Amino acid sequence: MIRSELIQKLSDENPHLYQRDVERIVNAIFEEIIDALASGNRVELRGFGAFSVKQRDARIGRNPRTGESVAVEEKHVPFFKAGKLLRDRLNGQ
Repeated sequence: MIRSELIQKLSDENPHLYQRDVERIVNAIFEEIIDALASGNRVELRGFGAFSVKQRDARIGRNPRTGESVAVEEKHVPFFKAGKLLRDRLNGQ
């Protein structure tokens, strides 16, 4: 599902809301999650999962085309851990 499909589904389920308002709500939620992760915080949605940021250390990588060694800088990457309710639902329990 992509963002526009989510907005359309929420608009269809809530006919009393304008689609542009639903779009603003969805965008606001995503922006808050992004801002929290950017500032190093963890975002937990009970029953769904938790978003956090993991740090990957600098390392020496390899260019797969040439086999040449390449220095890979330290970086931060988003990480998602599914909640128990989500895992159980996916596994049919």
